[in-house]
Amino acid sequence: MLLLLLLAACESSSPPDAPAQPDSAAAEPQNSHQRMVRELEAIRNQARIENVYFEDASLAETRLMLSGLDPHAPPGLRLNLLVELADASRRLGKNSDAVDALLEIHRLLQDSGIALSEKQQLALLYETALTWLRLGESENCVNCRTGDSCILPIRPGGVHQYPRGSREAMKVFLQLLEIDPDNFSARWLLNVAAMTLGEYPDSVPTEFRVAPERLMSSTEFPRFHDVAQGVGLKTINCGGGAVAEDFDNDGLIDILTSSWDPGGQIHLFRNRGDGTFEDCTEAAGLIGILGGINIVQGDFDNDGWTDVCVVRGAWLGNAGQYPNSLLRNVNGRGFEDVTFAVGLGSERFPTATAAWGDYDLDGDLDLFAGNESGPCRLYRNDGGQSFTDVASEAGVENERFTKGAVWGDVDGDGRPDLFVSNLGADNRLYRNLGNGRFEDVASQSGVTSPQWSFPTWFWDVNNDGALDLYVGSYQVGIEHIAREYFGLEREAECDGLYLGDGHGGFRDVAAEYGLTGVTQPMGANFGDLDNDGYPDFYLGTGYPMYDGLMPNLMFHNRDGTAFDNVSYAGGFAHLQKGHGIAFADLDNDGDQDVFIQMGGAYPGDAFGDVLFENPGFERHWLRLKLVGRTSNRSAIGTRIRVTVSAPDGSRTIYHSVGSGGSFGCNPLTAQIGIGEAERIDLLEIEWPASGDRQSFEAISADQFLEIEEHADAYHVRQMPRFTFRSES
Repeated sequence: MLLLLLLAACESSSPPDAPAQPDSAAAEPQNSHQRMVRELEAIRNQARIENVYFEDASLAETRLMLSGLDPHAPPGLRLNLLVELADASRRLGKNSDAVDALLEIHRLLQDSGIALSEKQQLALLYETALTWLRLGESENCVNCRTGDSCILPIRPGGVHQYPRGSREAMKVFLQLLEIDPDNFSARWLLNVAAMTLGEYPDSVPTEFRVAPERLMSSTEFPRFHDVAQGVGLKTINCGGGAVAEDFDNDGLIDILTSSWDPGGQIHLFRNRGDGTFEDCTEAAGLIGILGGINIVQGDFDNDGWTDVCVVRGAWLGNAGQYPNSLLRNVNGRGFEDVTFAVGLGSERFPTATAAWGDYDLDGDLDLFAGNESGPCRLYRNDGGQSFTDVASEAGVENERFTKGAVWGDVDGDGRPDLFVSNLGADNRLYRNLGNGRFEDVASQSGVTSPQWSFPTWFWDVNNDGALDLYVGSYQVGIEHIAREYFGLEREAECDGLYLGDGHGGFRDVAAEYGLTGVTQPMGANFGDLDNDGYPDFYLGTGYPMYDGLMPNLMFHNRDGTAFDNVSYAGGFAHLQKGHGIAFADLDNDGDQDVFIQMGGAYPGDAFGDVLFENPGFERHWLRLKLVGRTSNRSAIGTRIRVTVSAPDGSRTIYHSVGSGGSFGCNPLTAQIGIGEAERIDLLEIEWPASGDRQSFEAISADQFLEIEEHADAYHVRQMPRFTFRSES
C-alpha cells in the first residue's frame, strides 16, 4: 500500500521506436534555442498531468471526490480515497496533509471494523512512520537547514528544532517492531529518527539499536564542512546533474546544475572569486532550459569555450521520450541551445548518461548517448557544425538498460575504448578497432558485472600507468543497507573494482581493496582529497522511495592498496539523496572541495545542494589547463605523467584528462596532487589525436600552468587564493 514501483520503466525492454522529429539541421541557432524552450515548456505542462512522479491533477481530483462523498458511502470507498490522498500528498511534499490522511485511515479502520491482514497492517504502520519522519525532515533539514543537517552521526547543530515528526515516527516504528521485530528497515529508520532528536543511542531499545561503532570511521580524517548556504548555492531541487567547470575562462571554477524534474530550471552559478557564487542563470540565457537528469561538458566546436550536453527522460520508459540538449557556450557570455541546428533533435529516447570522446581521433569530440529503453547513439562530430549517428555501423547500440558510459584507452593502442554499464544485464566493454567499428570484449576482459550496474569510470587507482575501472551496483532496498548496520550477512551484490593490466585485461579486486559493502550509488565521482596523488571517491546514494535514507559514502585511497571509509570522520555521511558529484578546487587554495547535487525523485524529496569545503592537508599540487590544437580543444583523453622526488624515492603519478565519473563532472582542468614533493622533476603529456609528446622539467609545485599542444613552453597563470564566506 502507498508504494510505487521503483523501476516500472524497466519492465518494458522493447519499446516502440522513438518518434522521429522534423530534421532541423539547417536551422539557425537562435531558432533552435527557441524551439527547444517551447518543447520543454510543453513537456513541463504535460508532466503535471501524466508524469507519475510529478503530476498533481490526481491530488485535486481525489480531494474533490472525498469532499463530495456521501456520508453513508461504504467505508472501503473512503479508505481507498484516503490512501490515494496520502500517497499523492506525500509525493508532492504536502507532508502535513499526508499525515492527516493516514491518521484518518487509522480512525476509519478502527470505527468501521475493517480487518487488515498482518501484512497490510505492517505496511500501514511502516508508511505512517515514514510519513512522520519525512514531515520532520522537511520542517527541519529542508526549511531550517544548517551545515550539520542530515549528516551522520548527527551533531547538536543538526538536531531537529521541531521534534514532532521524528518523535511520532519513533512511536509508530516501535509499534511495528512489536509485531515484526525482524523488520530491519524499520529498525534502521528508528535509529535515524532517534539521531535527529539527539536521543540516540539511549532512546532506542537495545534489541533494535545500531551499535554506535557502526557509525564511526576506522581511521581518522579531517572533517569537511558544508558551506553551500553561505556561499550562495541555495537552490532546492529534485535529483539531477552537476558540472564544475570554468565556463567563462577566468580561471575560476563555476557550477552548473540540473534537475530531472521536467519543470526544473537549469542553474549556472558563476564563481565571483571572493568566496561566493552568483546565480547567472537568466544572464546566461538559460531560462526555459528545463529538466535534465545528467549533464556533461566538452568543447564540441573547438572554439575554446566549454559546451554542455543535457540528457533527459531516464527512468520513465516510453513516457520519457524527451529531447536531449546541446548547449553551446557563446564566448563565455551565456549559452544557446543548438540541438536542432546541429542535427541532434530528430529522436527521443529516455537517456541517463552521455560521454564525450574523440573515438575517431579526428580532433573533435564525438558524443555517446546511453539510452535506457532503446538503442544507444554514437554521434560522430562532423567538424563542430553537425553530428551523424553511427551507432549501428559502429556496433555500440547496446540495446540494454544503459546507466553509465565512459571512454578510456584500456589496451594502450592510443584509441579510446568505451565502457557501458547496464542495469539488470551484462555490461559492455567496446574495444575500438580503429576502423569506425567496436567489438564487445567485456566477457573476455572480465567486466560484465555487477549485474545491477549504474555509475562508472576509468581511473588509475594504484598509479601503475594502466587504466582501472570502477562500476557501482544499484541493487536497491533499504533492507540491504540495514542488514549491514546490524552486522548481518550481505544479501546484495557489491560494487566492482577492476585493476587493468594495460593490455585490455582486468582483475576484480573489490574485496582486496575493502569494497565489500552494499552502496546503492547514483551520482558518483572521484578526486584527490588530500593531494597524495591517489584518487579517492564519493558515492551519492539512495533510490526514489522515501525510505531510501542512507548515508552518502566517501572512500579514501590508502596509497593505491586499499580504501578506507571516511564518511563519518570526514562529515560526508549525508542522508539526503546524492546525485551529480564534482571534485574541484573552488576557492583556489590548492585542494579539491566536493560539490554534490542533492534531491530525490519526487517533488516532496527535493533538497538543497551541498558544498563540502576541504580543510587542507598541507601537501603540494599542480594544476594543468591543456589546450588541444590538433587534438580536441578540451584535451579529453590526453594522458599526463608526473614524476616527483619524495623522501622515500622517486614516484610517478598518472592522470587522464576528463570529467571523471558518469554521473557528475569534475573540471577538465587537471588537478594533480603530488604529496610532499616541492617540485615536479618531469612532466610528460601525450596527446590523443596527434600522438605528440611534450615534456617539461624542474617545475615548481603549487602552480597553475596552461599548456598548448605542440608548444615548447608553458604559461603560468596567476590566480588569487580566497576563502569561502557568507553572502552579505
